[in-house]
Amino acid sequence: MKNIKNDDFSYIEKNWRFLKKINRSSRIGFFILGIASVLWILIRVIPKPSRIQYPCMKATLPVATSFILYVFGITGIVFFFKKVRQFVYQSKYFLAGGFILLGTIAGIITLVNTRETVLSMPLQGYQAANVPIGTAKGIFPGRVVWMHNTDATKETCTNDFNDYWYMDKNTSQNVVNNMLSSGLQQLTGTTSDSAAWDSLFHYHNRARGKGNIGYKTGEKIVIKINLNGIWNSSPDKNINTSPQICYAILNQLINSAGVSQNDIFIGDPNCPMNDVTFNKCHDAFPDVNYWGNGVGRVPATQSASAVLYAADNSFEDPIPQEYIDAAYMINLPVLKKHHRAGISLGCKNHFGSIGAFTNGAWHLHPSLPCPDASGEVSNGDYGVYRCFVDIMGHKDLGGKTILYLVDGLWGSTNWGHPPIKWRMAPFNNDWPSSLFLSQDPVAIESVGYDFLYEEFDENHPTEGSPATENKGPFARFEGTDDYLHQAADPANWPNGVQYDPENDGSILASLGTHEHWNNAADKKYSRNLGTGDGIELVYLTNLMSGIHNDEIIEGIEIYPNPVSDQATVHFNLQQNAHVIFEIYSTDGRLIHRKDHGQLKAGDNTIFWNPEGLSGCFISKLSVRSGNQYNDYTIKLNVNN
Repeated sequence: MKNIKNDDFSYIEKNWRFLKKINRSSRIGFFILGIASVLWILIRVIPKPSRIQYPCMKATLPVATSFILYVFGITGIVFFFKKVRQFVYQSKYFLAGGFILLGTIAGIITLVNTRETVLSMPLQGYQAANVPIGTAKGIFPGRVVWMHNTDATKETCTNDFNDYWYMDKNTSQNVVNNMLSSGLQQLTGTTSDSAAWDSLFHYHNRARGKGNIGYKTGEKIVIKINLNGIWNSSPDKNINTSPQICYAILNQLINSAGVSQNDIFIGDPNCPMNDVTFNKCHDAFPDVNYWGNGVGRVPATQSASAVLYAADNSFEDPIPQEYIDAAYMINLPVLKKHHRAGISLGCKNHFGSIGAFTNGAWHLHPSLPCPDASGEVSNGDYGVYRCFVDIMGHKDLGGKTILYLVDGLWGSTNWGHPPIKWRMAPFNNDWPSSLFLSQDPVAIESVGYDFLYEEFDENHPTEGSPATENKGPFARFEGTDDYLHQAADPANWPNGVQYDPENDGSILASLGTHEHWNNAADKKYSRNLGTGDGIELVYLTNLMSGIHNDEIIEGIEIYPNPVSDQATVHFNLQQNAHVIFEIYSTDGRLIHRKDHGQLKAGDNTIFWNPEGLSGCFISKLSVRSGNQYNDYTIKLNVNN
């Protein structure tokens, strides 16, 4: 009997020695990683228990837990089987059986946990999908409209000499106009552009305690665009806010909202407006105020004193006086990631508002996740000071913003870099060709974050890991969406920090709603699913029809069609109206434009000579009467 017992234990010992030889290097690595994980949690969490919710802690916890259970499991196996040997020698078989059972349980725990796959930081840190926080803003609270039209950009654009992204042959002005028009109407639930703007102004003024009033003649509007790409090498290739969307928004304000040209200011105070954008917009709207240094442009004016105050007392900055004097603002950034901030959307766009008067915005970088742009996140904790919250909440920045409009026609990979085709659906290796519109600053940045997070992962062929100053999965940096958590809910503010960007005792409340979509395939938020009161993402794609609102014209026709020598455009105005006639190529390039000025009600006729052109074109008749504005588009064939 004794020999049999010894043989049994000899068999166990031989197998245990064999198991110890397996993956010795992996086992050593697991011990080192486990000890480091336990120490890291103790060092970080004991001084501030709330840190247990940080993504880095969430990533570390499975390793530490697995290690602790592994140690207890191994200890248990050794202890229990020693007891088994002792009780067998003492012929206490019942107790030996019990300890065999306990030892088996300990072994299973060890086996499971040594095979635990420790995942990298999950999507969106510690906030689960479709769990909204904060208070949604907007006529339709939390609504973000996503306009996607593949015809907005030319798929075969090489973005090289004489074929750059910003050229009218590569970005269709007509399609962009229609995308913006449809987006505005969808955002506000209206059926005309003029009604959309009226709704935006009324909502904005009601929400800010000004009463149920619309736009008043003489009120000034600022449009903050992003022109940072001019500073990087190969500026022609680098993305800025598209000239076509700049043109489209000016066209909307002037011809739909009824804003005088000289009451509009547009540009990037920290970057002189490039000739491409200036020439396109100035030719059509010469009395608009353009920021820059060239002919027809003027620099933004510095406020007399500091007006933007950091909640952690790290800076006090001036902003453009034009912002202070304006009644409204439109924030028009580019859809792109960023090597310091993780993402660069509406909040990051305002670094250009501040940097013009502070020799750049370098002093704002310490509050970003990766301040030194090294690719190594040094400020990735959640619940630390983020300057973006001060910017979003300031009364003359986010507080005056009537519309957030993200230019995703081309997008970019960093602060001032070329565009890149997107892999994810529905882009499918084409340019993103998108616009995003919202009245909720937190919601639209949350949606932008989800898109950038999904597209530019660690395995992206050109933007993946390891991260450097110029490339990387920046949106996946720890802490990237921390400012969204804080902007949505003051409960997420750092201990001892009160966001009061005017330094006047008016502490910020929720600035909007933040959540993450259910998954990258469906892209559904809580209002889409009917499960919460967070974000609603409205997706519209490939809308090419003309806009017909509150009809000013009856019986429009063009003849002959096809035309060879001269086209006659006949229409009946229901009232006196301002008329502009344009011809576009099918790729959106402007061929002809004539402003016919104010025409009287009744039958009217204008003419166009194709002057040797041949092919298919789009004719566009733009008609404005008071606050009503209509685009009428008709295909026109030219045979020459």
